Amino acid sequence: MNPVPLQLCGSLHETIWGGRNLERFAGKRLPPGVRIGESWETATDSLVVNQPFAGQTLDEVVRQLGRALLGTQPIAIVGPRFPLLAKFIDAQDKLSVQVHPDDAYAAQHEGGKLGKTEAWYILYAEPGASLVYGWRRPTSPAEVQHAIATVTLDELLHYEPVQAGDVVFVPAGTVHAIGAGIMLYELQEYSDVTYRLYDYGRLDANGKPRDLHVAQSLAVMRYEPATQVKVRPLPLEHSAARRRRVLVACRYFVMEEIELTGSLIERTDGSSCSIISILAGAATLQSSHDAISLALALGDTCVIPAEAGEYHLESQNCRLLRAWVPGADDPLIQRWQDAQKEVST
Repeated sequence: MNPVPLQLCGSLHETIWGGRNLERFAGKRLPPGVRIGESWETATDSLVVNQPFAGQTLDEVVRQLGRALLGTQPIAIVGPRFPLLAKFIDAQDKLSVQVHPDDAYAAQHEGGKLGKTEAWYILYAEPGASLVYGWRRPTSPAEVQHAIATVTLDELLHYEPVQAGDVVFVPAGTVHAIGAGIMLYELQEYSDVTYRLYDYGRLDANGKPRDLHVAQSLAVMRYEPATQVKVRPLPLEHSAARRRRVLVACRYFVMEEIELTGSLIERTDGSSCSIISILAGAATLQSSHDAISLALALGDTCVIPAEAGEYHLESQNCRLLRAWVPGADDPLIQRWQDAQKEVST
């Protein structure tokens, strides 16, 4: 029997910079009196809601189903583990300035771990909100190190204003930070390797500066300004029933936005699992080969196993994201890259 779609219960994470917007924009039930910054939708410890795996963690189901769940492409890139981490993030205060290594550096210096390339889809931004993305001008390791020591790195950083609907691609090696007043959906390589470069001189709850990873950051970051911060989605379909756009396409993931007012038939062919998250409205997901039917509301996420086969999505009006791991020769990657060249020229 083909494996069934898995509806997940995301894990909530309390942070000093979080708030309550996950209730408003992602439909999450938050514990009272707590500042929640993140909901990890596809964490390995996220619990499956529906049968036959209800109550088990995503990692437990991965161990049972293996390739049937993951697909051949994720296994070829990252091995027999879940490849992508999807998150809802609510930043009520600015996050520290960070940079992530690529896979090669992380494998050599972080005990064989993955690096981290990620993408952001802005769901809400207060007027005047901005994020950090790279540098205002070309810089150097010596200049960056001096600016950190003198707490003046702000003068080198590029701040990019954002609003709802903006899409930002963050390759490994990009200096970045989410600013205050921003709510977003993040898709990333499943990695916990983060180097904190700068924290604006802030102190922790004990009155001490937070730990920084300056040497590692200097070794992996890019020093040239980015030529493009916000990316251009690639239109795929625009009809009365559906509007589809590829937001980001790279070797690690494709992230597609679908606006649905009707039905959509899709299928997985064994190459990769898919992640579906509801950003607005609601939808019903029906697996074609069994009686599994999932009612997905705002903020819900499910994983479609690589060998699930055909499935149907039905909605009167919803907006969702679908993500998967592409093959190296997937034409969507080149088409999306070509669309970015049109913007930069």
